[in-house]
Amino acid sequence: MPRVAVIVAVALALSAAGCGAGNDGSLPYHPFDPGSGHSGDYGSGSGADGGNVPPGPPMCVEAERRCPHTFTYAGAGGSNPEKSVTLIGDFATDGWTVGAAMAVTGTQWSVAVPAPWNGQVTYKFHVVYQDATEKYLADPANLTQVDDGFGGKNSVLTAGTCTDWTCASTAISCPGGAVGGFDWRDAVMYFVFVDRFVDGDPTNNNPVVAPLLQTPANWQGGDWAGVTQKIQAGYFATLGVNTLWLSVPMDNTDSTGIGDDGMTYTGYHGYWPRDLSKTEARFGTNVELKALVDAAHKAGMKVLIDYAMNHVHKDAPIYQAHMNDGWFNPLVVNGQNCVCGSAACSYDGPMAKVCWFEDYLPDWNFTNAAARAYSVQNAIDWITGSGFDGFRLDAVKHIEVSWLTDLRSRLTKEIEPVSKQHTYLVGETFTGDQALIKSFIDPCNNLDGQFDFPLRASMNSVVLERQGKMTDLISFMDSNDGYYGQSVMSTFLGNHDVPRSIHFAEDTPAWSDVWANGKDRAWTNQPPLVAGTSAYERVALGMALLMTNRGIPLIYYGDEVGMPGAGDPDNRRFMQWSGYSAGQLLLQGKIQKLGALRTAHSALRRGTRTTQASDDDSWSYLMTDGNDKVYVMVNRSDADKTVGGLPVGPIKDEISGDMLTGPSVNVPARGFRILPVP
Repeated sequence: MPRVAVIVAVALALSAAGCGAGNDGSLPYHPFDPGSGHSGDYGSGSGADGGNVPPGPPMCVEAERRCPHTFTYAGAGGSNPEKSVTLIGDFATDGWTVGAAMAVTGTQWSVAVPAPWNGQVTYKFHVVYQDATEKYLADPANLTQVDDGFGGKNSVLTAGTCTDWTCASTAISCPGGAVGGFDWRDAVMYFVFVDRFVDGDPTNNNPVVAPLLQTPANWQGGDWAGVTQKIQAGYFATLGVNTLWLSVPMDNTDSTGIGDDGMTYTGYHGYWPRDLSKTEARFGTNVELKALVDAAHKAGMKVLIDYAMNHVHKDAPIYQAHMNDGWFNPLVVNGQNCVCGSAACSYDGPMAKVCWFEDYLPDWNFTNAAARAYSVQNAIDWITGSGFDGFRLDAVKHIEVSWLTDLRSRLTKEIEPVSKQHTYLVGETFTGDQALIKSFIDPCNNLDGQFDFPLRASMNSVVLERQGKMTDLISFMDSNDGYYGQSVMSTFLGNHDVPRSIHFAEDTPAWSDVWANGKDRAWTNQPPLVAGTSAYERVALGMALLMTNRGIPLIYYGDEVGMPGAGDPDNRRFMQWSGYSAGQLLLQGKIQKLGALRTAHSALRRGTRTTQASDDDSWSYLMTDGNDKVYVMVNRSDADKTVGGLPVGPIKDEISGDMLTGPSVNVPARGFRILPVP
């Protein structure tokens, strides 16, 4: 069969995301303009009052709506009639290669396929005649045509709207790649900071002895054996976690370095890689790492590794071998050290991709094809050697995009045909700039998603710190939902680069700026365990919002029990495993219930959100995925509130176990209710 060109100018999802349809074979996802005002338009429904309104089509944003359209082809008949006619085009992932077989009545051929809401379909017909000859023909009944790039024509259909639409799947699926049985939209992620989690094997402990080095910045003994123990004990399962993010696993330097704060540090965090081919001995052997991955897979969990591709430590053999041949960017630029954040080299702008994070962390030059190939091969070696399911990629704005596209290409061509699953890539771009974050997202050519720092800022500000109004958060989330197109973003309240979430949620927040790094209290005046229960209730409320909306919710180790901590390294204290306060137990119990409910209800993982009621402090919304419908009601105020938006009649709150009666119910102070529709 001759190649048929896909016309790039046609505004379908393939041009926006580089990706195809989901498992159901529906049309590709086509991200809408976040400024178009469509984000809140969810179509008809049954009505919040439970009245006798006929059920409408499933609720989804216009970008996901598909309208049935029947394509027809008038056969010629005669002495050499058509034996078969196949519609081919960009209406499905395999539309150009497999197409949709058309049925014949008399000489009229037809087939119905879903077309994008107000979008376009580029297509033609593959006709096979009785004498076995074949032709590829543009639609003679449609005069709107474009060149197919091979001397022929493709037809272009401009689809309209409809009253009985279906919703396209947004599961990641890429031409030539694999999908597998796991949908990354269903993930709940836990960041295991390995050195500070569990010391499962004291024999591999090897703290550094150096002048001025203090314990918080030294190796503390956590290892893979300890993580494996917690997997096998079912700890992560109790939280609803099905994906682990592990610290960088490769060998790090034994040297110390001076941080931005003038303090002495080791590479306990994993971001000072030395020998890229070896495991970090303080974490364990490659056999133990593989045992961890195997134990996770046996427990139905996926594993991501943190991969620091921006730089190596100056002790690295690869740097020593290539420090003068263009594999690494020079430290000195125009007579000054090009350290990120210095007067010579900003963290942003044209120098962001060439600056060194510290003068002992040589920065890769990925415009050098040989250096880029070496680094990408190393990433491939790690995933093949230990069976990981994806990467958390560090500091993506500081590297060349070609590194990401090369990695994705090799994963699609070499790894996924063997693993039989899509390899998830999530990036870290520490910024509030949505456009910059989005620029790296393209699930079939680049990243599947990124950590949603702008959402974290809005969530922490409105919910934890009680700044602004709940309607501010609603407005932001409505615009944010479709902003990143066909992506699987990771949503979070806290991570290893910011103060612990519990301190933003205190009655008087320890930091008023949600972007604060907390370094002012990292070494002195460190915050203690928070007393009472109010802060823990607010963190639980924030987690409730994450666990009942799309995205991959992240639990930073210890946040499930409200561990205290200021900036790095105080936010990386050793995991607390016992002696929990009443507030800690309250938070842990609520997160466990949230994890179980998210597992049980696809609406909370993949559903479409419809606001039912809201005011300055409360929000009631409905999450819908097919027949699965769940109401969520949140109240950030310090007093109980009556919140509406439920259907009339009895309904059960799965958090408290209370049987309630809609359309309005009491939501406790700093509390939430989750009410599945029976």
